[in-house]
Amino acid sequence: MNFGGLPYKTKQFFFVLIKLSIVVGAFYFIFNRLTNNKDLNFVDFTTHLNQNGVFSIKNVSILVILSILNWFFEIIKWQTLVQYISHISFKNALEQSLGALTASLFTPNRIGEYGAKAIYFKSELRKKVMLLNLTGNMMQMTVTIIFGSLGLYIMHTTYNLDIDYFKLSRLLLIVIVVIGFTIFGLHQKRFNIKGFSLNKLKMFFKDLPITLQLIAFGTSILRYLIFSFQFYFLLQIFGANLTYLNAMMVITSMYLLASIIPTIFIFDVVIKGSVAVYLFSIVGIDELTILSVIMIMWLLNFVLPSIFGSYYVLNFNLPKPDDSL
Repeated sequence: MNFGGLPYKTKQFFFVLIKLSIVVGAFYFIFNRLTNNKDLNFVDFTTHLNQNGVFSIKNVSILVILSILNWFFEIIKWQTLVQYISHISFKNALEQSLGALTASLFTPNRIGEYGAKAIYFKSELRKKVMLLNLTGNMMQMTVTIIFGSLGLYIMHTTYNLDIDYFKLSRLLLIVIVVIGFTIFGLHQKRFNIKGFSLNKLKMFFKDLPITLQLIAFGTSILRYLIFSFQFYFLLQIFGANLTYLNAMMVITSMYLLASIIPTIFIFDVVIKGSVAVYLFSIVGIDELTILSVIMIMWLLNFVLPSIFGSYYVLNFNLPKPDDSL
């Protein structure tokens, strides 16, 4: 972050203004999503929660503990990955993870997380920090694809889903083309990504210690199992008549489709809520229940930690040249 030749007090003023803007923007985004959600009326949502006893001490305690565990393993994963370039404490990893969440909450697909985490480090380390963040997200996506593919296959064989095979073949063709261009690009040493050659990218990922990769991948699996179980637990609170295995079949399918559809089908307007509503309607779960569960999951795993993250955003200071980070 560079303010040019501005006086020190002016720089400080702009820096504080930026931090306040991030926090205000995050809270406005949260408020707007709660009060102006076309798919889920806020009054209907709160009424549905009260009718199903969601706010009991037992339920709230279990749900909050699951959210804490979810973010605990995300923080451990980030701390583990960063050890490759710099040793940081759990407290530092906590600050970076929650602060980056708050700063990226209102950005498309949370893309702002990359820059938010990088700014915690000295400028010469920021490219590597962004690559490590990409590595962590790729591992989480890989877990989603593995579990989701298995769940979707079982669901398709069980309920004979109405799949448009023309669209599916088109998707596979796009994926093959993208993979083909990626492989071709990785063999072209002259290509660069903002000063980082693809050959250096290959070496960077290749040089990541296998122990570090295994720990990061393991925490990604644990996170997935935790927030998937949290989704199942919420279904049980709302009285859904589903066994754990049947629920996981749909939940894993939902997370897979919700992750890949907005990325691949650029011209298709598909929201995550509609994917979940469609899949759960097959097993007899009503729309209001599913939308309520999705909203609670968002509140617990994004809004709640981002509130704590706003504290770290407001207290953030740029690293000095001689800082360890």
